[in-house]
Amino acid sequence: MTENLPISRALNAGLRRALETDDRVLLMGEDIGPLGGVFRVTEVLQKDFGPRRVIDSPLAESGIVGTAIGLAMGGWKPVLEIQFDGFVFPAFDQITSQLAKITNRHEGAIRMPVVIRIPYGGHIGAVEHHQESPEAYFTHTPGLRVVSPSTANDAYWMIQQAIASPDPVVFLEPKAKYWQKGEVDTEAPALPLHASRIVRRGTDVTLVGHGAMVTTLLQAAALAESEGTSCEVIDLRSLSPVDYGPLLDSVRRTGRMVYAQEAPGFTSLGSEVAATVMERAFFALEAPVLRVSGFDAPFPPAKLEGTYLPDADRILEAVDRSLAY
Repeated sequence: MTENLPISRALNAGLRRALETDDRVLLMGEDIGPLGGVFRVTEVLQKDFGPRRVIDSPLAESGIVGTAIGLAMGGWKPVLEIQFDGFVFPAFDQITSQLAKITNRHEGAIRMPVVIRIPYGGHIGAVEHHQESPEAYFTHTPGLRVVSPSTANDAYWMIQQAIASPDPVVFLEPKAKYWQKGEVDTEAPALPLHASRIVRRGTDVTLVGHGAMVTTLLQAAALAESEGTSCEVIDLRSLSPVDYGPLLDSVRRTGRMVYAQEAPGFTSLGSEVAATVMERAFFALEAPVLRVSGFDAPFPPAKLEGTYLPDADRILEAVDRSLAY
């Protein structure tokens, strides 16, 4: 069975299915009950499952994550909502010092099936702490799995797969795409949680990104095609661990790669992917791997977000530089 859903509703449906399937699953977060969250992802779930399964928490991110750690130790599977990307930092110590390390600290005897949902990224006309891309902090932290869907189908299935994981998962939701519709196959997942995916075939340059940036990469690829350049587009999907197989296979065919991200470029996920591809596919490359990113500066006021965030033109400029080698 397939349905046409925006990403926000696909997430809601995935959370509903997880709540129905496993009585140990519970949701926690600020305003996720009657309001349904700022982006309405949890809308109606408290009404249907009750306030003991869908819990409106105090405005205290450190307390939300700390409570979830204790619940996980007691056999529950907490799914947490951080209201905006920049609000995760009060909980950073709990996530990186405790949640990510408890399983290793206890030699595998204690598992941490905790999912932390974080709406992230720009393009919503908001201010700092509401449009940031903090993925590098979490991909740098051993013990955390980090994923980001870019389609409604992936949102529906990946949230369920994340909840089923015995390890903590940072689940990054591209908030600018919450209203982007897509076909959702409710019968079976297309891919495992940590698989990357080729979303457009091409022969000249490999374009790689994650989350909302995948849509921008597809726009760039369509424009490049009108100019006679064939771009392959890969959605990373899993940011830690990274599934390098499709990336390396693609680069060995095209000889070129451009990685695009909204986050600042310095010591970022794009830096890691670029370095790994150059290490593992060096002799197939016709040009260095190039990166397109947000600038190494705090996120600007909303009117400047279009200058700060990568767009199709900046990606095409990188494609042209790659082809010029």
